[in-house]
Amino acid sequence: MTLIDLANPTRFLALTARVLPWLAAATVILLTIGLYQAAYAPDDYQQGATVKIMFIHVPNAWLSMFVWGVMSIASLGTLVWRHPLADVAAKAAAPIGAAFTFLALLTGSLWGRPMWGTYWEWDARLTSVLILFLMYLGLMALWRAVDDPSRAARAAAVLTLVGALNLPIIKFSVDWWNTLHQPASVMRMGGSALDKSFLVPLLVMAIAFTLLFVTLHLAAMRNEILRRRVRSLQMMQASRVAFSSELGAGSRQENASKGAA
Repeated sequence: MTLIDLANPTRFLALTARVLPWLAAATVILLTIGLYQAAYAPDDYQQGATVKIMFIHVPNAWLSMFVWGVMSIASLGTLVWRHPLADVAAKAAAPIGAAFTFLALLTGSLWGRPMWGTYWEWDARLTSVLILFLMYLGLMALWRAVDDPSRAARAAAVLTLVGALNLPIIKFSVDWWNTLHQPASVMRMGGSALDKSFLVPLLVMAIAFTLLFVTLHLAAMRNEILRRRVRSLQMMQASRVAFSSELGAGSRQENASKGAA
């Protein structure tokens, strides 16, 4: 099955029905391994046991940006290639991305309290991630506010592509401005600054959370496709009922005219 074949919603549903159980199992296994490794990772000499929040915070922070990147590609599919599932992919990803972003903000605040002495600071990294969270909420509200699905898809696609400008700001904010947030310590020039005892559990958790996103995203896309099919059937049924009512009214009027004659 090629990628072009997946443009057919029926084939997509058939494929995901086979793939989802395996993805869910792999996600559970990796999450279990990652949480076990995180629990038994040593305390940091400066941060103590607080450092273990990193194993939840960092994957959520990465995925908050990754999901918006996925939505941006899907938006190009909507506006440029007119892919039948592009809007479905973007709409299904938005609530998941919002959840990851919220968890990144929450765990970051819990991590920041003992390290910085405050839960929140209007620092460049924190503020730009908060803006990302608000953009997720705005997109979700837009899809709900516009009744016409095609108009909602185009408007959401444009907003998503504009919002993608925030991603490099989030990524490089710690380099461009003097912020409380620490600079990159995993993916940087010269290699990771983390010790292996922290790096390995972090990477396992990152892969596990990525698989979690893929699993949830495919499941949400299936639900959205089925929801749209049900909506189409309801609209067709309503049209048939209205058409039948018009025919019945016309017949009664014709019979009344003949009776009067």
